[in-house]
Amino acid sequence: MAVQQKFTMRVIVSEGDIRKLTMTKRPDTLEDLTGMLRDTLQANYTFVLQYQDPEFDNELCNLTDLSELPEKPTIKIIPLIELVPVTPQTESCSDTGSQADTDILSNSSLDRSFQWPEIFEIPKFSVDVEYRLRQGNLLYLRDATYLKMTKELKHDILEKLAETMYAFKAYPTKREFEDVAKALVLTHPCLKESGSSSCYDGWKNCLKFKMGNYRTKMRQLGRLDVTVNGGKRGRYSTDRDPPNKGIKKPRKGEINFLPEYPEGKDDHILEEARQVLVTEMMKTKQNASLVMKEMDVTFALRRKEVVKNKPPIDQMLQRWPALFTESQVFCEFNRVVGKGLRENFFDALDRFSPSLMDLFRKKRGLTGQILTDLLHKTKVNEPTHIRCLILRGLPIILGDDPSAFFRNCSDVNENGLYSQTAVGILCMDEENSTQLNPSKVGIILEGSVVMEDLANLPQAFCLLFGLIYALHLDYPKYMKNTFIFVQQVMLDLGRSELTPKIQTLKNQLAL
Repeated sequence: MAVQQKFTMRVIVSEGDIRKLTMTKRPDTLEDLTGMLRDTLQANYTFVLQYQDPEFDNELCNLTDLSELPEKPTIKIIPLIELVPVTPQTESCSDTGSQADTDILSNSSLDRSFQWPEIFEIPKFSVDVEYRLRQGNLLYLRDATYLKMTKELKHDILEKLAETMYAFKAYPTKREFEDVAKALVLTHPCLKESGSSSCYDGWKNCLKFKMGNYRTKMRQLGRLDVTVNGGKRGRYSTDRDPPNKGIKKPRKGEINFLPEYPEGKDDHILEEARQVLVTEMMKTKQNASLVMKEMDVTFALRRKEVVKNKPPIDQMLQRWPALFTESQVFCEFNRVVGKGLRENFFDALDRFSPSLMDLFRKKRGLTGQILTDLLHKTKVNEPTHIRCLILRGLPIILGDDPSAFFRNCSDVNENGLYSQTAVGILCMDEENSTQLNPSKVGIILEGSVVMEDLANLPQAFCLLFGLIYALHLDYPKYMKNTFIFVQQVMLDLGRSELTPKIQTLKNQLAL
């Protein structure tokens, strides 16, 4: 029997998102390749493909025939935005695929598209400011003379930097302010400060004040991500809380923490769209295209509810039933964070598995005994079993309490066993409740099973992580270290300082 040859390619989704994908076999037609990419990348939009042609020094060319592709091609995805005039006829056919795709793109409420960059690139300033900086840099290179800073010049520089920073996030961290200040003096050395040990401490402090002023301007313009915190600082607090208490801002790498409503939409229109969603989810067979369109349109309303009001889970189940389906959990995570959860989570899990398994084997004492028992239950030739081992062993090595998180029972109706569980995974197996990968898996939130009959334990953990972002939930205390490790180390989301235990594990894995 002939062995099927895998098909590996480099896919350029955007400038900041370049992936290596491996298919089990080479697609037969261009339509097959497009469908595979759409499913793998969860790309709910129309696109065409280009490839790097070796005959033209790897310049991009439109892909029209798969025979043109080299053995391991580099493919670029080019999104297409269709502008379709809205007429009564097109509105009545809103459940068709092409119209739904158009509405998703034109009505999208996503304001930000990228995470904070690893290396902050200083933007171009106005023509006058760029000219003065260029002259100042030439003088610095010639005789190390610093540019004499005027109030007007400093204001223009800080204003442009604040605008650029706000495009990534409204509340940068201390480290991110430092990154911007450092990038500024590296790009324009004439702006270095002679009285500062780092040469940019003054710029960092000025950026903090300027960013606060910029948020005030945005608040006056009605931007939701900053108006939510209006009157929460100092003696003007509306709730008479102490300063800085209850400030709502991204803490886990969310780029669309509290987005604006789509243009032309208000609470009444979005509420009608939500009711359409609820009605559609009551049907035995839902229109997936319509659900996707309405979920995208109502994203800002949904985020406003979960961030500002923090409703109970049972209320969210009634109001947003589509949010508790596998496809929409992954889509919602992409809306909030700007990157795919499923592929990034499992890629990271598989990448870290060999190092973590070696670390498990080296552990001694009580922790080592528990990890050894888990290793004995693992089928090393089964990828799902290895993933289960890592997810079971990670909380143990980080000092968490997995017994409060992985709840075992033989019947989903035995809710007394997990009614007090705030966040957890329900493992149901009548034969052996201690299996690494039980036959039935569900997700528990606030003592209720919100999703059940999931494929396996790793899939359930991945979906639960997505639901935490979608519902703006806090990590449970008994698994906090594990979730932070997944967030910051595995998925590279957020930039807060790691706790000693997590930092130690990261160092041991030589990451």
